[in-house]
Amino acid sequence: MTDQGKLYIVPTPVGNLEDMTFRAIRILREADLILAEDTRTSGILLKHFEIKNNLLSHHKFNEHQTVDGLADRILAGQTVALISDAGTPGISDPGFLLVRECVRRGIEVQCLPGATAFVPAVVDSGLPNDRFCFEGFLPQKKGRMTRLNALTDEKRTMIFYESPYRLVKTLNQLAEVLGDGRQASVSREISKVHEETVRGTLAELADHFTAHEPRGEIVLVVAGTDD
Repeated sequence: MTDQGKLYIVPTPVGNLEDMTFRAIRILREADLILAEDTRTSGILLKHFEIKNNLLSHHKFNEHQTVDGLADRILAGQTVALISDAGTPGISDPGFLLVRECVRRGIEVQCLPGATAFVPAVVDSGLPNDRFCFEGFLPQKKGRMTRLNALTDEKRTMIFYESPYRLVKTLNQLAEVLGDGRQASVSREISKVHEETVRGTLAELADHFTAHEPRGEIVLVVAGTDD
């Protein structure tokens, strides 16, 4: 009987390619197969580090259909490495379904430590980070205000991912629900050339980004309630 393989979850840089770890490079070279959210984006990364390997597309539009077959391949002995476009797979990116299926089947799963956007954002914010909750992306339409209203009594620092096109709308909605004097910070383009963190009240941040159109990847950190 063939020994079963392993699933590696491999973080990749959210900006600066120097954030790639030696171990991540080695795993991507040694794996039998690399699963990538976007093969074109990942192809640039792999070329930079001179990694030549089999690449297969694995994204939110096909992951429901492919997890069984991928788990079969790992059980048959293949070692598979999963990467997303940036950061740690499974954190607001594809990955959870495959990990869950592998765990269900008794397949070894190992997540390498590495880049993720929200950790530097919450540390840079200056807000309490001994306890926090990660909310990821808010629903764009249905259930959005329900989710926001559910956070009115949250005492922990809250972390959101947001599109630059919806940031001002989100800041205004949070100000309406939580109070416009609530402290917050917006970090954008983490680990990239134009990295920036702006701190202030929700109202001040809404005014700032109304006057200065936000660009790039956004992490919004909001203080919990003092009540």
